[in-house]
Amino acid sequence: MTSLEETTEQKDSGPSGYAAARLRLLQEKTQSGPPRRAALARLTDDWLNALFTTAAGETGVQGAALVAVGGYGRGELSPRSDLDLLLLHDGKSGPAAISALADRVWYPVWDLGLALDHSVRTPAEVRGTAAEELKVQLGLLDARHIAGDLGLVTGVRTAILADWRNTAVKRLPALDELCRERAERQGELRFLLEPDLKEARGGLRDATALRAVAASWLADAPREGLADARRALLDARDALHLTTGRATDRLALQEQDSVATELGLLDADALLRQVYEAARTVSYASDVTWREVNRVLRSRSVRPRLRAMLGNKPAPDRTPLAEGVVEQDGEVVLARTARPERDPVLPLRAAAAAAQAGLPVSLHTVRRLATATKPLPVPWPAEARDELITLLGAGESTVPVWEALEAEGLITRLLPDWERVRCRPQRNPVHTWTVDRHLVETAVQASSLTRRVGRPDLLLVCALLHDIGKGWPGDHSVAGEVIARDVATRMGFDREDTAAIATVVRHHLLLVDTATRRDLDDPATVGSVADRVGSVTTLELLHALTEADALATGPAAWSSWRASLVNDLVARVAAVLAGDDPAEPEPAAPNAEQERLAVEALRTGGPVLALHAQPETPQDTAPETPEPVGVELLIALPDRPGVLPAAAGVLALHRLTVRAAELRAVELPTGLGTAEVLLLNWRVAAAYGSLPQAARLRADLVRALEGSLDISARLAEREAAYPRRRGVQAPPPRVTVAPTASRHATVIEVRAQDAPGLLHRIGHALETAAVRVRSAHVSTLGANAVDAFYVTSDRGRPLSATAAAELARALEVALR
Repeated sequence: MTSLEETTEQKDSGPSGYAAARLRLLQEKTQSGPPRRAALARLTDDWLNALFTTAAGETGVQGAALVAVGGYGRGELSPRSDLDLLLLHDGKSGPAAISALADRVWYPVWDLGLALDHSVRTPAEVRGTAAEELKVQLGLLDARHIAGDLGLVTGVRTAILADWRNTAVKRLPALDELCRERAERQGELRFLLEPDLKEARGGLRDATALRAVAASWLADAPREGLADARRALLDARDALHLTTGRATDRLALQEQDSVATELGLLDADALLRQVYEAARTVSYASDVTWREVNRVLRSRSVRPRLRAMLGNKPAPDRTPLAEGVVEQDGEVVLARTARPERDPVLPLRAAAAAAQAGLPVSLHTVRRLATATKPLPVPWPAEARDELITLLGAGESTVPVWEALEAEGLITRLLPDWERVRCRPQRNPVHTWTVDRHLVETAVQASSLTRRVGRPDLLLVCALLHDIGKGWPGDHSVAGEVIARDVATRMGFDREDTAAIATVVRHHLLLVDTATRRDLDDPATVGSVADRVGSVTTLELLHALTEADALATGPAAWSSWRASLVNDLVARVAAVLAGDDPAEPEPAAPNAEQERLAVEALRTGGPVLALHAQPETPQDTAPETPEPVGVELLIALPDRPGVLPAAAGVLALHRLTVRAAELRAVELPTGLGTAEVLLLNWRVAAAYGSLPQAARLRADLVRALEGSLDISARLAEREAAYPRRRGVQAPPPRVTVAPTASRHATVIEVRAQDAPGLLHRIGHALETAAVRVRSAHVSTLGANAVDAFYVTSDRGRPLSATAAAELARALEVALR
């Protein structure tokens, strides 16, 4: 017989009947979880108390006590847990007597085959060892009296806690580093197919570390859900010990079905999902707690020096990031004027601002948003969709912000279908992540590929949704197509964009499967892919998503060989999908208001402006063409050099973000023939605060055109005073010449990270190159600017191939 229970039954000794009672307790199916652990600890306490009392009487030792530490001290005994014991004595008895007392306690434990971690020390030795060894001190924080001199134990426990609190400023960073090193070695519990329930990040060791932080009185962990998470991990370990008969904390694949059965769960996947949920809670609590610890330690060390440097002048500590969102002390919090109960977009706006700035969202802020914010209307307003795209496009800094929202239930409120993939395991060694984390990681990878596509917003949404069907039975691509169509409609995408998203999700495995399993020289193969893809735009999205998906899966999922095969297939399909040279679209005739503004501008010789609020889209219907965020700003003025950089610069100075824009020239009759008037149709939104008055914008625009307002210098001054923070390094700008896009002009396409003054810099670079902007089409999709400029030479002709290439290179240099 090999199990602990069988061994203890054979070796039952002593009047307490401990071995038999222990066996009965562990076999009792009606009692499990915390009650069984507590009962096992009480049973063990009684047995050890009897052993110690008898031994102390036999050896004549007084001034001694038996102390439980670590997990046993917390009363959390699993079936195969070690017994962590300290024999504490006052040093007045001789070494021989203390040794005899120890032997009379330790040997019966060993005789029963129980694992024992033991030590014999005086109070002074205890404090000295704790001061030298962090792990010893952590175990002593849970010290509990079992037998003997209670006053001796109380004194040591009080001293250890006092020492811990007095040295917390020095010892907590060491504990933080210890946790990080362990996480590096053991990995993230919630992503491991065979996790270590104790040592992996988010496991029981981290839960114990959080108790130690709380005992320091320096910071505390968020308590909601933490106790339940610890209980779930302990329950899983109990079941693992019972089913294997071994003292193991690693949940091996071959044991998972048995452990699930022991816990009354449906199957191994249900077990892993429950364990992952618990680990996610512990990991999130750890992130929040250690951030708070480091903030407190930083403030204690920095603020006295700052006060000495600044005198009585307080340093500004709240920096605006977006409407209703500010940075304070290294975290994103709500502005004092924010009203989440009236602003359903605020959670996404705060999350997007945090991710773009590379900052965490404070725990209090996330919880306030979760409790006070009302659900978004369906379909979503344009701003909500835009903020989601901005969040997804922030790169690595998206992950902690997303997880903070998910921890408080905000993600499943925004995307109800997310619940089915949350913490869902993937039983494939190629996959690094759970389904939900893989989807977010795919968006992270896609954010670096946004310069390769004309619709980065669709790419990021497809990345987030491509495996959403894995929460349903059957082919996840087929199920995912239906879900993605519903989600895209819910988000407010128009019918064309919704269809593109659904198609990409349905066929997100098409390119890699075809490239690696089919004959690419067979025209039928390429034709079949072209038929299913349907358009060059969709092909472009599929190509980028294929790479992002593989990179997010794991190191074995993508290689230069696979990339070359997919690239070859894409090139062949693109050739099939390419049609005749597209004709340049004829510009729409100006409407009545635009014509009125143009006439007024021609009459006065100066700029004329008009601001209009955007009418709301009916909530019960999906928009045919969703409007970009912001309000409409119309500007008309006689054609002259420098209009584009001047107008864009003025908007940037007033902290207006350009979400979309069109520039074109119209001809108006005059007494001497015709004159050209430039019409600029902008869609702008205030970064924060209210919109400026049109009269103020016009006055600054006049000054900029006259040269009395140095926009570049003003923007540089503001950038130096308030540098824009980025969570990650954005992909470099990409400027290309669109071949055969127009017969009358050269089309320059610019894809770059949106930033204050970006359009001003583009316009300035075009002016410096001495080209004329015939028309411009500007769109900002999330944090990505996708702009097209139709330019000609000063003679009104398209640029030569050499001149166009030089202009593209000059623009890329200017935007870096």
